[in-house]
Amino acid sequence: MKSILATLCLFAAASPLLAAEQVTLQLRSGSSRELQTVVIDLHPEAAPKTVENFQRLVRKGFYDGIAIHRVFPNYLVQTGDPRSRRKGRSGVGTGGPGYTVPPEIRLKTKRGAVAAARLPDKLNPARLSNGSQFFVLLKSDPKLDGNHTVFGTVSSGIEILEAVSNRATDSNDSPVERTVIHKARLGAPVESKAAPKVKRFWLF
Repeated sequence: MKSILATLCLFAAASPLLAAEQVTLQLRSGSSRELQTVVIDLHPEAAPKTVENFQRLVRKGFYDGIAIHRVFPNYLVQTGDPRSRRKGRSGVGTGGPGYTVPPEIRLKTKRGAVAAARLPDKLNPARLSNGSQFFVLLKSDPKLDGNHTVFGTVSSGIEILEAVSNRATDSNDSPVERTVIHKARLGAPVESKAAPKVKRFWLF
């Protein structure tokens, strides 16, 4: 009995940690009020510093209101630039929180990989990651292996990102119809409970 209780206590203690290893993004496109959900499983064992930084930014609400600012059809979507909150597009893609994160290049860039964005090697020989920008690969690309810190995997909603990637873009590969992160939060999506059935009493 004691061992069972001890196991339950350990599970209860670990539950918040397990929840924190997922991030839920609620996306909204154009003037629509519909929210679409994307879930990211984090990989702290492979990229502990990058995951810790990402979790901290999510907890602060940093990503709320930020747009998906760069797409390539069926290949990649990129977000995380605070400058994309503005309606103007000048300078979008160059912003961040004001710091970089050390590289933790261990995982391959497979379909669904969530990877930290960074400047090219010529400008960034240390391969430091941008402090907030990241991209999601919509198909595997071995050419990118060994070049970026992969810190998560999209476990749900990748078809939503694929749809965004196929929208019309401007000359900077930015979607003409804005898709923004309405809210990012730690943990899995909260399942909505079915509304209780209401008995109807008819008047005759």
